Parts: sequence; C-alpha cells; structure tokens
Amino acid sequence: MKYVSNLVCINCGKRYHPEPERYLCPDCGDRGLLEVEYNYKKIKKDWSKEALEEDRNYNIWRYLPLLPVESDTPRPPLRVGWTPLYQNEKLAAELGLKNIYLKDDGLNPTGSLKDRASALAVVKAREARASTVACSSTGNAASSLAGNIASMGGRMKAVIFVPERAPAGKVTQLLIYGARVVSVRGSYEEAYYLSDTAIKRWGWYNRNAAINPYLVEGKKTVALELAEQFNWQMPDWLTFSVGDGCTIAGAWKGLHDLKEIGFIDRIPRLLGVQAEGCAPITRSFKTGEPLKVTTEDTLADSIAVGNPRNYRKAINGIRYSGGEMVNVSDDEILEMMRLLGRTTGIFGEPAGVAGLAGVRKMVNRGLIKRNDRVVAVITGNGLKDIKNAQRAAGKILEVKPDIEELNRLFLEEGVLNEEEKI
Repeated sequence: MKYVSNLVCINCGKRYHPEPERYLCPDCGDRGLLEVEYNYKKIKKDWSKEALEEDRNYNIWRYLPLLPVESDTPRPPLRVGWTPLYQNEKLAAELGLKNIYLKDDGLNPTGSLKDRASALAVVKAREARASTVACSSTGNAASSLAGNIASMGGRMKAVIFVPERAPAGKVTQLLIYGARVVSVRGSYEEAYYLSDTAIKRWGWYNRNAAINPYLVEGKKTVALELAEQFNWQMPDWLTFSVGDGCTIAGAWKGLHDLKEIGFIDRIPRLLGVQAEGCAPITRSFKTGEPLKVTTEDTLADSIAVGNPRNYRKAINGIRYSGGEMVNVSDDEILEMMRLLGRTTGIFGEPAGVAGLAGVRKMVNRGLIKRNDRVVAVITGNGLKDIKNAQRAAGKILEVKPDIEELNRLFLEEGVLNEEEKI
C-alpha cells in the first residue's frame, strides 16, 4: 500500500501498522474504530487530475492512490462504480428546487452501493490469505459480498448471517451467488453477534463494515466519483440514507481526502437521513448525548440498525461538513419511491430513496434553499424489495376482455378524460 501511512484510532489516537486483519484498537475495544491514514503529500506529488482523466478504467480502481490495497492483489472482475449521475428538472420542480442530481448506485453489479465496500473486502481478504469471508446483513451488504466472491471463481467462500426479517429477494440473491446463508431467528443485532462469534471461532475474514476500517474506504469511492463527475465543482448538499453510519462516514472521508490533495476546494454539506422508526444516530446528533440502542421499526430494512457501531464517524463527518440530520416516516419513503419512479424512471428500494425523502423535508422546512445544488445518492435498487415496492406502487386495473368496460374504468380512474372517451 504505497500511500497508506497507518491505521489510527478515532478514540485514543493510537496508530497501528495497516495489517489486513486489523479491525479495532485493542486498547479501546468497540469504541476504538480505526481510520486509514494516507500520506497526502506523496499522493499530491505522484497523482493529478490530468493523470486520472487519462485513465480508461471506469470503476473504483481508478482511485487506487486513495485506496488501501496492494497494487498487485487480484481484484473482483465485476465493474463496481462509475454509476450514472442524472439531473432531472421535473423532480426538482416537485421538490421545490432548481437543481437536483441523482447518483444511481442501484446500478452496481449486485444492485447497491455496498458493492463498493465488498470489492475492498474481497481484496483485503485475499491479502490476509483468507478462504472464507463472513458478515451479518439485512441483505445488501451480504449480496454484494456474495456476488463479488462468486466473481473470483471459487477462490473464497461467503458465509452470511441475516435476521429473519430480511427480504426474500435479497436472500434469494445470496443463494444464487452460492453463499452459505444462515437465517437467525431474531433481530439484526442478534445476527451481528452470532456472526462476530463465528468469525472469531473459525478465523474467517470479517466483512462487517461497522468495525472493518477498510470498507469505509470502499464506500468513499462514491464521493470520489461524484466529485469527478462534477468536474471537481462541488454541490451545496450531498445526502445519504443512514443505517450503521458507514456510508455517510465514507463519503466524508472521500471528500476530506480530495480536499487534502487539492482536487476540490470545498466540501458540500452532508445530510444524513434515518427512518423515524429506527433513528438512534439522529437522536445522538441532535442531543449531543451518547447513542442509545433503539428498536428496528421501519420497512427500510437496509437502514434498520438499532445499534449502529459506526455512528461516531458518521456524526463527525456530518458536523465537520456543517451538515444536518433528519428523519422520515415510512409513508414518506413510500411516496418518494413513487415520485422518483414516475419523474425519473429510477426504481429505488425504501432505504435507497430515504435520503431523497429527507431532501424534500429539508426543503419544506426552508433549511435547503431553492437555489441550492443538491445531490441525492440512490443507494439500492427497488427490485431488492418487491414486497414494499408493491405497497408503494398501488393497485393495478382489472377488467374483463370488454372494450366498453375498459372505457368506463379508464374514465373512473382518470386514464381518459371526457374528450378522449369512446
């Protein structure tokens, strides 16, 4: 790792050599989250925007100087990253904005932003000479890990622990990729602790993003990519849905890295959005009090984390950026799925659109101004959770094979107006 200096504990500041299986600071335990530290001076000397522009590898590995991997370690062949950035005037008008941009990370290989973290996990597992990689997940982290491991052609195995409420579509995806799936009769928290115990007992590589410092580095590539797509002229706001805090923490880390090496001159304000039924990070952010574990009462399963372990990094990043946090209801999430779909053609899962629902609430409160340039990252594809997508979509029209009955139904439902009737 040419440009990595150390792993540093965000709690006590102690530094460690960056071994691939170094997860937490042993002196601080669960509070001792580690962060990858880079030699920015050396990166600035060796790397430039011009060199990046000449790189035709449109995936996360184009940012190799800012990634904690060895240059010769085999990487998953799936094309992770370089997802599209759209501007949409119709959606902007619906939200009360002049400009809204959408980065559709549901178009990653397994359908979510978490492919970025899992690609890093697979590389670090290779560097650790691990044959099995394991994690707990409500679905997306698991499927991204299983898919990236499958792409390596049988070199490693994936063992996944999911809570019993995990959506069937996501579990099916895991099985298709050949992962060994363990459904835990309990909450995500219980699935996490079982996975942690199993990982320690059998010496597997730990893909749990909350404690593995390298996975945040994978997630930060969404911010690196976004900055490049904006030609380094950053927007005013950048919003994410928030579960365990790793994704928005990664976005902050990526933006911080870019500013340190001189690629950008300012960092956008970060907006973190949680579901009302599971919002422990928002509460801690607003009150300044230590995090309190909550229930996981939301249909947005990918952000239903009652005991998030990466909340300190998330809160620090939001505060350093001058950002904000807000909660949205399940009804607001479902409505945003419909609005996003009909105005843009993008199909986001509940957790994937929660950040955008938060933008609407912030605009309505006057905290995001009409002229602000806003980017929302759609973190997961709607096909991941068809059950809740059906709740959002509404009913279909049923009719006998009779044109007159169809005409009456169309008039009742507003498909036709009086001038168009037969």
